Amino acid sequence: MVKLIARRLALGVLTILLVSGIIFVGVQALPGDSCTAYLGRAAQGKRLDNCRRDFGLERPALTRYVKWTLGAVRGDFGVSLKGKKPISETVGTRFRNTVILGATASILGVPLAILLGIIAALWRDRLPDLWVSTAAIFAMTIPEFVSSTVLILIFSVWLGWLPGIVITRPDAPLFEFLSDIILPIVVLAFVMTAHILRMVRTSVIDVMGSDYVQMAQLKGVPYWQMVFKHVLPNALLPTINLVALTIAWLLGGTLVIEVVFNYPGLGRLMVQAIFFRDLAMVQAIALILATLYVGLNLFADLLTLVVNPRLRTMRT
Repeated sequence: MVKLIARRLALGVLTILLVSGIIFVGVQALPGDSCTAYLGRAAQGKRLDNCRRDFGLERPALTRYVKWTLGAVRGDFGVSLKGKKPISETVGTRFRNTVILGATASILGVPLAILLGIIAALWRDRLPDLWVSTAAIFAMTIPEFVSSTVLILIFSVWLGWLPGIVITRPDAPLFEFLSDIILPIVVLAFVMTAHILRMVRTSVIDVMGSDYVQMAQLKGVPYWQMVFKHVLPNALLPTINLVALTIAWLLGGTLVIEVVFNYPGLGRLMVQAIFFRDLAMVQAIALILATLYVGLNLFADLLTLVVNPRLRTMRT
C-alpha cells in the first residue's frame, strides 16, 4: 500500500514537471516577448534592453526555466509585467475567489447529482428517469455563456433580483461576494450536476444487473436493504474520479463564466494577462491550474485505493 501510494505521488510530481516544461516552452514559442508587447512602439533601444534586463529575459531559456521552476516551488512566480507586483499576491487573491466559486458549486452540485442519478437509475425508463435524463442532456448541450446570459436576462434585467455582473473588488471579504456569486454558482452547478448524474445513473444500472445483486434478490433480501447495502457502495466507487476531475474542471474551466459575470477569478485574470501579453502571469496561472488538476486526480486515485481494498493488490 505504501509503495503504491509513493509510486502514485512520484508519478504526480513527474507529471507536474513535464507540464511545467510544456507551459514554459509554449509561452516562449510565442512571437516576440513581454517587453515588446508592453512597450509597444517604444520597444527599441535602451528602453527595451532595460526592460528585458529587469525581467531577466536576456538570459538563456534553460536558465530562466530552472529559475522559474525553483521559484514556483517556493511560491514565487516572479513579477507581473503589467502591475509590477509579485505575481503570488495577485494570483493568491484570484485563486481564493475561484475556489469559493468552485467549492460552493461542488457542495451543491455533487450531492444533487448523486441523488438524481440514483433516482434515475432506480426508476429506469419511467417518468422520473425521463425527466432527469432529459434535463441532464439539456444542461450538457447548452454552452455556459448561453445559460449565463439567459439567467442574467431573467434574474437581473427582467426581475432585478440579483446583480448581472460582479463589481466587488477582488480582495473584498467573502460576505461581500454572497449576492454576486449566486448566478455563477447556479450555472456551474447546473453543468456539473448533469455530467455526474449521467455517470451515477449508468453505474447504478450496471450494478443492479450484476450477478450478486440478482442472487440477493433471489434470496429474498428486501429491496431497499439491497440498494443501500450492496448496490450504492459499489456503484458510487467509479464516480470518485469523475467527481474529482469535474471539480478540477470547475476550478480551471470557469473562464467563460468569469468573463460573462465579470467575476475576479483566475479565469478572468488569465484573459487579462493574455491580452496584455503578461507572459509571466500566464505561466503562473497555467501551472497552478495544471497542478490543481493533477493533485485532485491523484487524490481521487488514493481515495479509491482506500475505499476499494481489491485495488491494493493490483499492480499499476
